[in-house]
Amino acid sequence: MSEGQHWFEPVADHLGAAYLRYSFTKGTRQEVDFLMGALDLHPGMRVLDVGCGPGRHAHELARRGLVVHGIDISQRFVDLATEHAPPGATFQRMDARNLAFEGTFDIVICLCQGAFGLMTANGDDELVLSAMGRALRRGGRLALSAFSAYFVVKYFDDQGAVFDAATGVNHEHTEVKSESGESKIVDLWTGCYTPRELRVLCRVAGLTVDSIASVEPGAYGAGVPTVESPEFLVIARRP
Repeated sequence: MSEGQHWFEPVADHLGAAYLRYSFTKGTRQEVDFLMGALDLHPGMRVLDVGCGPGRHAHELARRGLVVHGIDISQRFVDLATEHAPPGATFQRMDARNLAFEGTFDIVICLCQGAFGLMTANGDDELVLSAMGRALRRGGRLALSAFSAYFVVKYFDDQGAVFDAATGVNHEHTEVKSESGESKIVDLWTGCYTPRELRVLCRVAGLTVDSIASVEPGAYGAGVPTVESPEFLVIARRP
């Protein structure tokens, strides 16, 4: 990894389009179906997709008439998203800690550990969340998914992962395959949260939480938080 590079960039470079072969990416339509109602989305609304990856959510939203701008720290993912973009979707490489937007968007989404949760330095997730809040217009809404600290403590103990209770970061070694099938063992770090922590972070970022639900990829809904789901979905707004 070159100096100044985020740890996820070489992982994304290796994965390329093979990222979209993984099962957790297959629920895009269901996730967007739910968000259309939960966020009261309508054609023409401006959406910022933070940590957009190869653009699966941005593409689906643009196909439904929304105007979407996706940002990701991986140039490889930005190139893939741009290559397959439908009308209404644009993309650029940008560090989510330094979003250059102020009151620009009706909606901000950050899903599937997109930027938020992939920051391992103390305070970086707070920077990402605050930047997303500033990108919203007054009354604009946020959809944020975060990995559950409850779930990782309960179920990952026997999966070869190590959870650092002091930082709330889960570290695992896992095998990923490139588009050509080349295998590589990589390190993954994921910040994990409780609903209480997510409410506090939102409040510090100037956001009002409307709901927090237990979800998993391809099964978004309005269920109450439990210890049995891998992710929480936060719906919040900028007052």
